[in-house]
Amino acid sequence: ALRYHGHQFRTYNPDIGDGRGFLFAQLRDDQGRLLDLGTKGSGQTPYSRFGDGRLTLKGGVREILATEMLEALGVYTSKTFSLIETGEALYRNDEPSPTRSAVLVRLSHSHVRFGVFQRLAYERNAEAASALIDYCVRQFDRDLDNLPTPEKTAHFFERVVRRTARLAAQWMAAGFVHGVLNTDNMNVTGESFDYGPWRFAPVADPAFTAAYFDETGLYSYARQPEAAAWNLSRLGGCLTSLADTDALNEGLAAFSPAYEDAMGDAIFRRLGLKRAGEDDMGLVAALFEWLAETRAPFEQVFFDWFCGSASQARAQKSPISTRYAEPSFARVKGLILAAEPERPERLSQAYFARREPTTMLIDEVEAIWAPIAESDDWSKLNAKIEDIRQMREAFGFDASTFRLPAA
Repeated sequence: ALRYHGHQFRTYNPDIGDGRGFLFAQLRDDQGRLLDLGTKGSGQTPYSRFGDGRLTLKGGVREILATEMLEALGVYTSKTFSLIETGEALYRNDEPSPTRSAVLVRLSHSHVRFGVFQRLAYERNAEAASALIDYCVRQFDRDLDNLPTPEKTAHFFERVVRRTARLAAQWMAAGFVHGVLNTDNMNVTGESFDYGPWRFAPVADPAFTAAYFDETGLYSYARQPEAAAWNLSRLGGCLTSLADTDALNEGLAAFSPAYEDAMGDAIFRRLGLKRAGEDDMGLVAALFEWLAETRAPFEQVFFDWFCGSASQARAQKSPISTRYAEPSFARVKGLILAAEPERPERLSQAYFARREPTTMLIDEVEAIWAPIAESDDWSKLNAKIEDIRQMREAFGFDASTFRLPAA
C-alpha cells in the first residue's frame, strides 16, 4: 500500500494513501514493460484511517463498465482484470445497506500518482524523489535514462504533461466526466485511474458534474482540462529540487498545444475522419459549440456521422435527423462532409445497421445493477460488455489502446 499526499478539491491533505488496496504483483508485457496488478477493496491498510478498506460490489460493477466503455471509445485507461465477490455485508451511508462486497483487481502501467511526489516534496526528501524519477524513467521513458538528473527530470515532467493532456482530450471527446480529479487520482502514465462517481454526459453540458458533492462544479465536464493542468502545476512544483524551474515551466507550457492537438486527434478519430491540418480545429470548435447550444444527444451525433460523407444517408435516418436539417447545423455539416473518411468500409459492420449507439448513461448503469442486486442475475452486465466490445471493434479501437502512449 502506497502512502501519498494530495490536493483534494484544491485543499492539501497530507494524511492519505492506499486505504483499501495495494499493489501485489507485476508482470511484463511483450515489450518488456512492467504492468501493475493492484487491488481495490481488499481490506484495511495503514492508510485506511476510519474506513473499512472494502469495495461494494456495485462499485466494482461500475468500474468494469467504465473501463470497458472508455477503451471502446479510444480513451487510455487502466483495465479491470477481475472482480471477486467476498460474501461480506457492507454498510454505506450513500447507498442501500447492507450491500454486497467485492475485491477488484486493476491492471495498469503505473500506480505512481502525482501525490507520491507531493509527499516526498512535503517531507523534503529530494533523494527519494530522485530515485522515484529514475524508477519511472526506466519503466516508462527509457530513452531519458542516461541524462543528468536535472534534464532527466524536466524531460520526464514534460512527457507526463503531454500524456495527461492527451488523456484530458480523450475524456472530452468521449463525453466522460471523471468526477474527482484530485492530484492523488492522476498517475504519471496518463491513464484513467481511480474511478469514483464517474458519469458519461448525455449532452455536451459544460457544467455537468459526476459527483453530487462537487457543489462548485470544480470538476465539471468543461473544466476537466483546467483541472488536469492545475494538477500538473502542483506536480511540477514538487520537482524544483531536482530540475531548473524554467525548464519545468517550459514543460508545463506544453499542456495547451498538446491538449489542442490531442483534441483534434480524438474528435477526428471519433468521427472516423482523416486529419488534414491545423484547419481541422475549426470543425472541433464548431461541433462542440453546436452540441452545447442544442443539447443534442452526445453519443448519437458521433454515431450518426461516423466516416462523415459516407454516413450522410445513415444520418438522415437517425432519430434526431431533424436536428441535422436545422440552419444551426449547416456549418458543422459542411466541415464534416469536406473531410475525408478514414476506412469507410467499417460502416459495413453490424453495429452501424442500428439506429442508436451504445451508451452508458446513469439510468443504464442502474438498470444493469438492479438484477444483480435483486436476484444475482448477471445477464444484463454480460450482454452490455458484449455490446460495448462490438462497438469497440466497429470504431477500430482494439487491445492496442492499452499501450503506454508515445510522448
